[in-house]
Amino acid sequence: MSTLFQPLTLRSLTIPHRAWMAPMCQYSAEVSGPRAGVANDWHFSHYAARAAGGTGLVLVEATAVSPEGRISPADLGLWNDTQTEGLRRIAAFLKEHGTVPGIQIGHAGRKAATDRPWRGGAPVGPEEGWQPAGPSPLPFRDGHPVPDELTTVQIKEITGKFAAAAQRALAAGFEVIEVHGAHGYLIHEFLSPHTNRRTDEYGGSFENRTRFALEVVDAVRAVWPEHLPLFFRTSATDWLTENPEDEREGWTADDTVRLTHELRARGVDLLDVSTGGIAPGAAIPVGPGYQVPFARRVKDETGLPVAAVGLITDPQQAEKIVGSGDADAVLLGRELLRDPFWARRAAQALGAETRVPDQYGWAV
Repeated sequence: MSTLFQPLTLRSLTIPHRAWMAPMCQYSAEVSGPRAGVANDWHFSHYAARAAGGTGLVLVEATAVSPEGRISPADLGLWNDTQTEGLRRIAAFLKEHGTVPGIQIGHAGRKAATDRPWRGGAPVGPEEGWQPAGPSPLPFRDGHPVPDELTTVQIKEITGKFAAAAQRALAAGFEVIEVHGAHGYLIHEFLSPHTNRRTDEYGGSFENRTRFALEVVDAVRAVWPEHLPLFFRTSATDWLTENPEDEREGWTADDTVRLTHELRARGVDLLDVSTGGIAPGAAIPVGPGYQVPFARRVKDETGLPVAAVGLITDPQQAEKIVGSGDADAVLLGRELLRDPFWARRAAQALGAETRVPDQYGWAV
């Protein structure tokens, strides 16, 4: 019997199986005007196809908690009620077809206000962009703007915006919320000593650098229903101190384990374990399942359920990750872009079953 296609219950929510869709930005929303950040037909067709393909849980892409928190002007947002309505149709369709609807909320920090990746991803000009902000006035790379250093008042305001976005996600019908604390975006920027040079209560010690992340989690958990799960996405390492040739200081796997104990105590139900994103040029040993050992370590040392992500492409590979206990679920990214029906194909390969829409039943 396939372990990958066994259900997983978190709080009172049962997810039908453990092959899930990772959040991946589409950079396809309107960039300005009253419908800026609103999900459109592209987003609906994109996520609906993965539900029709049998995916157990779909995490909608990083959705900004404020206009200034967008990675690009074309990102989705959840800072107004028009955006809530745009997402409601997607969540309803996913749920109707047996897929649990989830969404990731985040703030891009110093990596905000960049162009779409297929147009180069460079900082956008003043006609489209805005001034990025972060924990410290350190640009992401040469040629990027120096971010404004956030004041403590602004930090509190952003924390409130995470909570407000979570409330809108609930109103839109989502059943899983994920706080984006990875890939060099704002929360990760506070966590890592590579980007956080503050000398106040939000910088310096581990306790101070993790303060913002934990305050966001507390604020989201306070408005997210007790019966529904809360995820946190982490970059388990910055790939700096792990590389003996790189003398830069960064966030480490040890730090991740220590933070995870705090997250669990505050009501986080699953850690979505990724890596990297904070420093351009970091040496990352990319290969099939290269991030899975970090997920396994978190699970073994904290007891918190984890999802593994990163070059997971093959049904037998995914089955081994879950069946061996390396992770409780797998999150597929690019493989689900290539094949929206990956879950159904994997179920057939592993001798399991997954839901098929009646309209496609004759093709099984």
